[in-house]
Amino acid sequence: MRVILPPSETKSDGGAGVPLDLEKLSLPELAATRRRVADALVALADDLDASQRALGLGKSQLAEVDRNAELFVSPTRPAITRYTGVLYDALDYRGMTRASKAKAADRLMIASALFGVVAATDEIPAYRLSGGSKLPGFGTLAAVWKPVLSPALEALDDFVVDLRSGAYLSLGPVRGAVTATVVTEAADGSRSVVSHFNKHYKGLIARDLVSTRAQVADIGKLAAVLSSAGHRVEITSPTEITVITD
Repeated sequence: MRVILPPSETKSDGGAGVPLDLEKLSLPELAATRRRVADALVALADDLDASQRALGLGKSQLAEVDRNAELFVSPTRPAITRYTGVLYDALDYRGMTRASKAKAADRLMIASALFGVVAATDEIPAYRLSGGSKLPGFGTLAAVWKPVLSPALEALDDFVVDLRSGAYLSLGPVRGAVTATVVTEAADGSRSVVSHFNKHYKGLIARDLVSTRAQVADIGKLAAVLSSAGHRVEITSPTEITVITD
C-alpha cells in the first residue's frame, strides 16, 4: 500500500542533510521535470516582484523568495519532517514507534508542486511553490506534471490511497486509487463536507494506515482497518471512502 499525502505551505527550517540532489529522489523518472521546475523557481527568485505575483506572497512572506533562491545550496531534511501544519501535527511522525516509522518510510509519499511526489524519507530543502502557482514561461503546473507523474505513480503497481485534493490531485491522478472524503454529520442526519478539520482527519487516517500490521490491498480492507481504528467509514464507490465525523 502507498498513501499519498498533500504537502503544506508551511515548512520547517534548516536540516542536517546535504544540499538537494534531484537524482537521489524517489521516482527518478521525474528527474528531468523536477530540474526544469526547480531551475525556473530559482531563476524567478531573482525578481522579487515577479515572485510575489507568481507565488501569491504577501509582504510578510518575502523570506520565502530567499528559500527558493537557495534551493540548491540550503540544507535538507526528510520530507516527512520538512512539511508542517495541521495534517502533519495529526500524523505525529516524531511520536511514532520505531516500527511505525519504518512503515511510514515504506508507505507514505508526499505530493509537491516542485518535485511531483516524494517519498517520506527523501531529503528536500525548504521552498515555496503551490499547486496553483504559475511560473513564468510555463502553463499550469498540472500541464507540466500530469504527463509524467500519473504514469510514474501507476507504475508503482501498488494499492494507492490518495489523500490529495484540489490542485495537487490534478498534478497526477492515479487510476484506481482510493480517495477519502471527510464529512460531518449533524443531529438531524444531514451531512456536509468538512473543510477546517479536513487535513486533521486525513492526518489521523494516514497515521492509522502506517500503524496497522494488516496488508491493505483493496478498499474493503482499507475500510476495515480504519473502522478498527475508531473511524466511522462508508464505502461510497469502488474508489472512494467517506469518513463521517460528529
